[in-house]
Amino acid sequence: MANFKQKKRLYLLNGRTHHFIHSQWAGGTVLFICAVAAIFFANWHITADGFRHFWEQRLTIGLEDFNLSKTLEEWINDGLMVLFFFVVGLEIKREVIAGQLSSIRQAGLPIAAALGGMLFPALIYLSFNRGTIYEPGWGIPTATDIAFALGVLSLLGKRIPLSLKIFLTALAIVDDLGAILVIAIFYSAQIHWVVLAAALGTFVLLLILNRLKVFRMRYYLLPAILLWLLFLHSGIHATIAGVIIAMAIPSDARFSKKYFLYKGNNLLRTFAYEDQPGMGMLSNEKQQAAARSLWKIARRTIPPSLQLEYALHSTIAFFVMPVFALANAGVVVDLSQVSTLVNSESVGVFLGLVVGKPFGIFLFSLIAIRAGWCVMPTGATWGTLFAVACLGGIGFTMSMFINNLAFADPAMVATGKVSILLGSCTAALLGWAVMALTRRSHLHEKPGPRIP
Repeated sequence: MANFKQKKRLYLLNGRTHHFIHSQWAGGTVLFICAVAAIFFANWHITADGFRHFWEQRLTIGLEDFNLSKTLEEWINDGLMVLFFFVVGLEIKREVIAGQLSSIRQAGLPIAAALGGMLFPALIYLSFNRGTIYEPGWGIPTATDIAFALGVLSLLGKRIPLSLKIFLTALAIVDDLGAILVIAIFYSAQIHWVVLAAALGTFVLLLILNRLKVFRMRYYLLPAILLWLLFLHSGIHATIAGVIIAMAIPSDARFSKKYFLYKGNNLLRTFAYEDQPGMGMLSNEKQQAAARSLWKIARRTIPPSLQLEYALHSTIAFFVMPVFALANAGVVVDLSQVSTLVNSESVGVFLGLVVGKPFGIFLFSLIAIRAGWCVMPTGATWGTLFAVACLGGIGFTMSMFINNLAFADPAMVATGKVSILLGSCTAALLGWAVMALTRRSHLHEKPGPRIP
């Protein structure tokens, strides 16, 4: 009896763990915890020095004549974040081919909203910082963090229309694409054209592998690493290589659905026919062979790009982004010098996220819907749409990344980090409050007269 209860508790624990890992809010929750932990360790007198020195340690990889030597923070921002951008690229590709961005009518609203959500924050920031040393940071408040935004929206409950979650996801993906273009165009160093030409040749090689229907990912690995190394020395930020590599990954499956159904049914019939009472799978070789064949066919029916997106989801959500937060969110907050944090840079970032993002997203969505170019998401109201627009002001990961690229002065980087954290938290609270109030007023509305 005790053994049965123990197995039941273990089963429930595994089920809850699986539910947590695959929930929309899990990644945002872990990311938030790591950001808070980084701030705590960076400001606690016992761990502050050790925490800072840890990320400043140099790690050298390679041979004596050819090696890469970077600090741990640089390895995370230039290397580990390539995986994050790679998955973002896979998501963009999937949405363009078969998702919310696959048709003009579907893509119209999130594209319009994303454009407004990037334009107005940049204008607000520049209105405070035009012609100053802080001007390069205009791209900081233009980004939306999809993990945080979806996490907050999911915490609001199941009564939130699914269409709003889809809209926010598509909006964030378009926003990520815009941020990638901003990084590539405005936050890259002097371009070395010969190295960039070699990177282009490597990308063409990846496209040839795709064209030749090469589905084994091992053949893409070495060219992908070479492409990253070339981008690292080209002047364009290395993480852009992740997006470019994603574009070359096959999005077609090796086997068609028709073949999978035909072959799968035959293998299932074989599996059932070979079943013998009292004989388990360990001793039934014919059933083992049928199950292995079914597993192989099922894997080859899923496009490689989709397999990689699924496989890397947990790695990105529970390793890459939390490590990025630990390495980048640890800003030292000196309460005796709060006045130094209140400058045109911090005001521009804060208002860009809290005011510019919601206003730009909502205004451009309003214009697109009123003009008849797009339709309102099913089940949504102007109030819930504005709440989602407020959540668009949560700009943690991409904003932190652009902040690191925009400034070389550690003090300016630190000010940007504090402003991003304050602005993102305020946007999250504002979006949550507006959504809660909108839902409450909607529930208390008196039903209209029935039409006979």
